[in-house]
Amino acid sequence: MQQLSIYNTLSRQKEVFKPLHEGRVGLYVCGPTVYGDPHLGHARPAITFDILFRYLSQLGYKVRYVRNITDVGHLENDADEGEDKIAKKARLEELEPMEVVQYYSNRYHKAMDALGVLPPSIEPHASGHIIEQIEMVQKILDHGYAYVSEGSVYFDVEKYNENHHYGKLSGRNIEDMLSTTRRLDGQDEKKNTIDFALWKKATPEHIMRWPSPWSEGFPGWHMECSAMGTRYLGEQFDIHGGGMDLLFPHHECEIAQSVAALEKESVRYWMHNNMITINGQKMGKSLGNFITLEEFFQGSHPILTQAYAPMTIRFFILQAHYRSTVDFSNEALQASEKGYGRLMDICKRLQELKPSETSTINIGDLRQKCFDAMNDDLNTPIVISHLFEAGKAINSIFDGNAGITAADLQELRDVYALFVNEILGLDSQSELGQDNANTQAERAAYRAAIDMLLELRMEAKANKDWEKADKIRKQLADLGFEVMDRKEGFDWKWSAP
Repeated sequence: MQQLSIYNTLSRQKEVFKPLHEGRVGLYVCGPTVYGDPHLGHARPAITFDILFRYLSQLGYKVRYVRNITDVGHLENDADEGEDKIAKKARLEELEPMEVVQYYSNRYHKAMDALGVLPPSIEPHASGHIIEQIEMVQKILDHGYAYVSEGSVYFDVEKYNENHHYGKLSGRNIEDMLSTTRRLDGQDEKKNTIDFALWKKATPEHIMRWPSPWSEGFPGWHMECSAMGTRYLGEQFDIHGGGMDLLFPHHECEIAQSVAALEKESVRYWMHNNMITINGQKMGKSLGNFITLEEFFQGSHPILTQAYAPMTIRFFILQAHYRSTVDFSNEALQASEKGYGRLMDICKRLQELKPSETSTINIGDLRQKCFDAMNDDLNTPIVISHLFEAGKAINSIFDGNAGITAADLQELRDVYALFVNEILGLDSQSELGQDNANTQAERAAYRAAIDMLLELRMEAKANKDWEKADKIRKQLADLGFEVMDRKEGFDWKWSAP
């Protein structure tokens, strides 16, 4: 049995993963607020925790993976005041809020499918769990850690901190927070500026509202994850994940809410992926460098010099450890495109190898080396480096400079299928992008046409018609095709000229 270690943000160190219930894992990940098209920032947590989901499943665990959809309560600037992001979008586009939710949820799912992200076990919506959120708010009130003010309910951070540690996840100190925050207009109903909303009374113009014991209103943004995590994974569960940008205040508030309501911490391991920057800058609409995934796939944003296939985006993200920052540039993605192509070439050649009587290469420890990298906090860049290193041996066999037995060949194929396809989720069939039902047939015809030209070149060489053979090779090279003559026939690949 492989032994997985993961970095726990709460303890700030790697810990051996031991599930709460043997053979089962409860995993909760913060999903999108669906009021706009998914962008590169959405891709990173989705791919990071897709890798975790895939790997835990490969280790034999039965995983219940919950990834929520936020469709109510997330106000502008992640604050307790202002307009609901979805309601604002609905008002501007003259739609029902749930029309906005459905449209952008569909867009999100389509992009995730293209990126090879598996669907979660359960995808609950915040608006579908208002009752659970109200019940949890009432428990917090009953335990004395919240107060009602003008129809809204706020979490009393100072009171909570008397018995518990608010700030333990993010490393923040409540005295520092109190001294550095200022009272804002419209927040007079709070005791302290650091208190946060559990339930908000709806203003007359607020169209998303539900009845509660305190007012007609809506839940605070942080409440949905505490309530839905408990609903589907129990009062205590194994792993909670999300982006580093959610660490404070969102996840810090989740911990406080759960302790206040349940009198114990719900989450045992907190995992956070780092951010993606664009040319060294934080990605944002105001900076003009906000790029949606569809724009990446189509190459339609002014910053982009070309379109990038979904698998190139996935490979780009997996080339960095999930806890490190990733900086996008066209050069970086073009390098990933070439690297992904090289890996797919290795996989293709692996399937074409013929076994020999003996093996002249040693592939015995490749499987465990890849497992060791995954066991070390999901170190996908090291896995990829091992696969490229083994690819040198595969190329050597392909070129006729080394041999491999049938048993070793099968082991090599199994390892690549396991790590490239099943765990890393890389798929050669997706490399030309999405939205083309005829892609596979077109690719097959395209390859057959190139093969036919090269067969004509082989005939020309056999007839010593060197001029014709050279002409075919040169014209293909001008189009970006690299032709490699082999002992038995030929091989080719395409790269931009």
